[in-house]
Amino acid sequence: MIINSISDNQKSVEGLLYLDNSPVRIVIKDDKIFNITKIEKLQKQYHNVYIAPGLIDNQVNGYIGVSFVDTGSELSIEGIYNITNAFWKVGVTTYLPTLTTNDRNIYIKNLALLNSAKNDNLTRGSIAGFHMEGPYISSTDGYRGAHPLKYIRKSDWNEFSILYNASGGNILQVTVAPEIEGAMDFISRCIANGIRIGLGHHNAPAVQIAESADRGARIVTHLGNGLANTINRYQNPLWPQLSDDRLLISIICDGFHLLPEQIVVFYRVKGKDRIIITTDMSNFGGLSPGYYLNEIGDTIQVTHEGAVIYPAVNGLSGAAAPLIKGIGHVMKVTGCDLASAIQMASTNPARFYGLSDRGEIKPGKRADIILFTLNNFVINIIKTIVAGEIVYDSENFYSN
Repeated sequence: MIINSISDNQKSVEGLLYLDNSPVRIVIKDDKIFNITKIEKLQKQYHNVYIAPGLIDNQVNGYIGVSFVDTGSELSIEGIYNITNAFWKVGVTTYLPTLTTNDRNIYIKNLALLNSAKNDNLTRGSIAGFHMEGPYISSTDGYRGAHPLKYIRKSDWNEFSILYNASGGNILQVTVAPEIEGAMDFISRCIANGIRIGLGHHNAPAVQIAESADRGARIVTHLGNGLANTINRYQNPLWPQLSDDRLLISIICDGFHLLPEQIVVFYRVKGKDRIIITTDMSNFGGLSPGYYLNEIGDTIQVTHEGAVIYPAVNGLSGAAAPLIKGIGHVMKVTGCDLASAIQMASTNPARFYGLSDRGEIKPGKRADIILFTLNNFVINIIKTIVAGEIVYDSENFYSN
């Protein structure tokens, strides 16, 4: 069997360790990794099964038809649990529900619900905290992306404090535009309170980007997206954010949001230690290919390839591909190895958000583990373990 029960509170799992392809046996005790042992070889039918830490997605706007801010439907604890369960099936064991620009009352209600779900045993600690992507971003077309203009506003610490309290103090990141009124003071206050600042949906000049980093900003939200189609070749947000070594970048590697050559350049500049692969997952992710209506009644298409298209403008309207696709795609276009890709999709976000108990396969770490095959850059999740318990089993793969 690919997973063996040793005792009531111990079990073991075998496969190829993602770091060096060596055959290993991992013993899980209760909810943690107890020890890791190199073994001579795997049984023949298991020779292509890899073991890695569970994936961490830092930007999830929704999934399987459920949105964290959609005013057209009521968010519920059941909906949040269904998203969590669906993510386990694609190897994501930790994620940050992301609330995009919206009305204050929607924020307060949904943050309170998310806080309840975060503390619910059914989600098994998979919700690490929350990401506010807005509403303090650029109102300029192109830079604001799909964020509704009527809800974009200047930074407001008093308002944010209300939202933070509603979240139970669980907002881990806020994405802001440095050039908007009051942004620098807002950034400083967030950093002083342990909240990470992402720079995104902005057109800030280099001097303001540098000042943001001086004040403690440490990540760029989905670099290369949330950017106008026409920009000045010299003075634009790309160069200062790429060149500042203090700034990590998150990138969407679904094959649609960035060209291969963009990903290659970003990877060569930042390297595997300063990149987080994200999805920017929309509520249309996980749905079957077809046509759907968004919250204002416009038609949205989910393609067979995994893109979310807005037919009216023949452009992207969100992301639908899970993080496993991003891992395969970044390996394909950059030539990086599996260990580097997993680092960008698990280890790096764990370190950035202070999740010291996950993101690596080491004794003492929380037993968030995925087992998968990798063929032609396509990952197939076989089993997902969260806090020591099997939460997804692909048709009892390799079980007796």
